[in-house]
This record gives sequence, structure tokens and C-alpha cells, in this order.
Amino acid sequence: MIRPPFTEETALAKVQAAEDAWNTRDPERVALAYTPDSEWRNRAEFLKGREAIRAFLHRKWAKELDYRLKKTLWGFRGNRIAVSFEYEWHDAEGQWYRSYGNELWEFSEEGLMQRRLASINDAPIEEWERRLR
Repeated sequence: MIRPPFTEETALAKVQAAEDAWNTRDPERVALAYTPDSEWRNRAEFLKGREAIRAFLHRKWAKELDYRLKKTLWGFRGNRIAVSFEYEWHDAEGQWYRSYGNELWEFSEEGLMQRRLASINDAPIEEWERRLR
């Protein structure tokens, strides 16, 4: 487990580990990266606790089909990391979207995420416009 305080090397590794985990689309695996009492703001939804995160991820990936994510380190300091991201997905009707935004992460001493603030926008795209495969 990568623990704070972060260096450029460990912050990059933490971001890559998060990207890899989210691209599995496995709510059980992804939820283990968060503290049992983790707090999230995801768009206008506020979540508290690993169980709420797990349930959210189940709902998310039931709606956001063929999800593919790319995260980029924006900055880091101490136990915090900022990332920009984009991901692509389609809905049940076949409409593709590119979702993009920024996240602010705060980690516990053990290296689990205890706070995640996400600002996300969705843009409809055509399938031929996809960048992430």
C-alpha cells in the first residue's frame, strides 16, 4: 500500500493504481481503496462509508456501460493528491459520453482514501469520437 506523505513517484503510482482498479469496474475491489468511513462528493451526491461507495459503484457501472477511464496527476502535497480525468461510456440506448473533471483526494496514514471530492461533466459524443479503448 502506498502511504503518504507522497513524492512525485508515489503520487504517480497512486494515480495509476486508482485508474487500474476503476477500469476493472469491480465495485468490491474498488471500494477496498477507501476507509470504512470515507466521505465522497460525486457531482451532487454525497456519500459516507465504504458500503455506500460500493452501492454507488454498482449503480454507476450498471448505467455506464463499457466504461474506460484515464487519470492524470495534477498535483500533490502531504496526504493529498489532485487529478484530472476523463472517461468514456455508453448508456443502454447506445449513446456514448465522455465524462471529464477533477478530483481532490485525501488519504489516511494507512494509504486509504478518506475523502474524495469529484466535479464531473458529461458530454455526448459519437462512437467514432472515442479516445479511450
